[in-house]
Amino acid sequence: MGRIDRIAAPWGTRTPYGPGETWPTRVDSYLADGLSEDDVDRWVQSATILHSNGDGLDIAVKDNRIVGVRGRAVDRVNHGRLGPKDLYGWQANNSPERLTRPLIRRNGELVETDWDTAMDAVAGRCRELLDEQGPSAVAFYTTGQLFLEEYYTLGLIAHGGIGTNHVDGNTRLCTATAAAALKETFASDGQPGSYTDIDSADVICLYGHNMAETQTVLWTRILDRLAGPNPPQIVCVDPRQTPVARAATVHLAPRPGTNVMLMNALLHEIIGNGWIDRDYVEAHTVGFDELEKRVQDYPPELAAEVCDVPVEDIREAARIIGHAERLFSTVLQGFYQSHQATAAAVQVNNVNVVRGMLGKPGCGILQMNGQPTAQNTREAGADGDLPAFRNWSNDSHIADLARVWNVDPLDIPHYSPPTHAMQMFRYAEEGSIRFLYVTATNPAVSLPELARIRSILAQERLFLVVQDIFLSETAQLADVVLPAATWGEKTGTFTNVDRTVHLSEKAVDPPGEARADLDILIDFARRLDLRDKDGAPLVKWTDPEGAFEGWKECSKGRPCDYSGLSYDKLRGGSGIQWPVTEDAPDGTEHIYVDGQFWAQPDYCESYGRDLVTGAALDETEYRALNPSGRAVLKAAEYLPPHELPGQDFPFQLITGRTLYHFHTRTKTARAPQLQAAAPEVWVEMSASDAADRGWTEGDLLEVRTPRGRVEAKVRISGIRPGVLFLPFHYGYWDEPGGHEPDGSGRAANELTLTDWDPCSKQPIFKTAAAAVTRLATGDGPSSAPTTTGSRPVTGDVPPTRGGPAAEALEELATGGAR
Repeated sequence: MGRIDRIAAPWGTRTPYGPGETWPTRVDSYLADGLSEDDVDRWVQSATILHSNGDGLDIAVKDNRIVGVRGRAVDRVNHGRLGPKDLYGWQANNSPERLTRPLIRRNGELVETDWDTAMDAVAGRCRELLDEQGPSAVAFYTTGQLFLEEYYTLGLIAHGGIGTNHVDGNTRLCTATAAAALKETFASDGQPGSYTDIDSADVICLYGHNMAETQTVLWTRILDRLAGPNPPQIVCVDPRQTPVARAATVHLAPRPGTNVMLMNALLHEIIGNGWIDRDYVEAHTVGFDELEKRVQDYPPELAAEVCDVPVEDIREAARIIGHAERLFSTVLQGFYQSHQATAAAVQVNNVNVVRGMLGKPGCGILQMNGQPTAQNTREAGADGDLPAFRNWSNDSHIADLARVWNVDPLDIPHYSPPTHAMQMFRYAEEGSIRFLYVTATNPAVSLPELARIRSILAQERLFLVVQDIFLSETAQLADVVLPAATWGEKTGTFTNVDRTVHLSEKAVDPPGEARADLDILIDFARRLDLRDKDGAPLVKWTDPEGAFEGWKECSKGRPCDYSGLSYDKLRGGSGIQWPVTEDAPDGTEHIYVDGQFWAQPDYCESYGRDLVTGAALDETEYRALNPSGRAVLKAAEYLPPHELPGQDFPFQLITGRTLYHFHTRTKTARAPQLQAAAPEVWVEMSASDAADRGWTEGDLLEVRTPRGRVEAKVRISGIRPGVLFLPFHYGYWDEPGGHEPDGSGRAANELTLTDWDPCSKQPIFKTAAAAVTRLATGDGPSSAPTTTGSRPVTGDVPPTRGGPAAEALEELATGGAR
């Protein structure tokens, strides 16, 4: 890495390469000040955890303490490269603020206690409520940062032991739509793309995906292609002028909430001009006729008016996509956290499918993840779905899972859909959920409408357990806090978005009395005395490798088949892409080769949903639609967002991430380089909006929605006019008392609304109506506050009256002629 400042230059130096060539190696490393590699006692194999890319790395250990990291040159994901959070984030492990002993609430205060007292309180209250109310009283809310072995154990305890349907993860906030979109098109989760597709693609489309900040090493791979011979063309869809947008051949910056309109216009052009692989469509899909008919109603002229995007840019993007020889598409939060999330993400699938761009080098889709182990949450059944992509609506799948777990099929809850996180918190608010076990996540900052969430978590009737490594805002509200080990302090596996499985070995002991999450969960199951139908302990393993072997049995024969993997196979070399089986012992780079999908009615994970209402199809409906298991081309009509700007709230507020922080900063703010790079919240505004109001960079603004207020300094950027951006990372753990009960402070989610996508149930963080007031100039308090709360902003309200395009939009939105 040399002396390059990786905060100022987050993507490092270029190593150009051309189509079909192997990405060159570049090994990045960082050691604590004053140390060299000769000072390191040992290097321990692992992979990165502060984003979702899954970069292979080795952990440097000296005197039983983590002192640095080095990229693994042999790893297929990163070829030795590391991003800023990889290089510096490990320092949080050594923070003196780590939790080291259990805490229990006594007389309103959290006080230290021993493990037996803490675990007896947790298991005892859970057992009381099971006896009094039954499984519906108990809920688990987990994360995207544990290991596969821990998720699988949690899913077994919750579904197979306790029998609750209330299990979900914070992955509901970031990648639920990824899973939902894949299920709608392919009837199963599992990513039909590989990072190596970047090496061959001639067109790369990024839909609502600021890869430059969310997956820095993957963006480095694209930058190296752009610097080499025959670079790919880039299409970017994002209302902000991100680094991706600046590198794009075409940048489409639609109004928030209009993604379905834009995607339908692109499909209108692609299908209408015959830029499709008709043989592939006829052999491997169902639903094309309905899709073709639907998108005829969405000409680029209509989309240009509704999305406020130049019509010629829509046509140019469609032309580039339509003429691609190798098309690679990625999707992330700009679509997932927006209005009509699943419907929009499905249309991205439709583009690749109608073009026949799947299952071969350079041709694929990555419905991206936002967390390092989000894929495992979904695979292992810790997000409410059943393990190994089994279908909760298919009785034979339930019977097969019961066989694996040796329980009665009736003990596995499948009488109704799994309870998603937003509904779980509503049940807790209403009082039916009375025990909530939160693992490695911080809903008191990350969920929408925080004043409401804090009031739910603080209820006396709710017994709140928090298992974490720091005393987060959520942990401060808990009845019991369990100190956990983190990455580098325990062993396990995790899987990234392109299905690459990595082994992360224990490098050092956790601080104090902190324990691995797996050990805590096994202890919890033991204290509840959970048994299989023969009276043996339900959880049969005592260590991570035993849990992995149990998972291999569970996954065998399912899409995410790990049966050919082992810890020994994962040691020493690169991560390996599942499925890994006897027939594919070295893993599988591309799935869905030659149109072979996992969509057969007897095998598929899901029968699908209505994209507008979210209503589930039943088995009979699905068999009639797709008897032979093809890809499903699902059309979607555009509907306007539920909360539109108006006179009192003239802006549209979107939230998102910054390159230097992860989630609610509990780790990254404790890494000095990362915290110094982004020390405080800010609000992003377009240059024209700022100029109209006489505001300048650094002015202190108050951003206001019907739910709360946030104070932040303004950054003037290339974001589209009429839109504001707030990073969501900033909470209050390092600013005690930093919020008011009415919903004011610095956390972006004070402002967001309680609403979610009908299919994925993912909250909508990107279409809130907002107003802005200047509180002070950059040099000090202003003499008179300037407000935009009563001043409409030209051009930021989608048309509903006037002109033929607007009339056509109204007809579509109200169910008129198709």
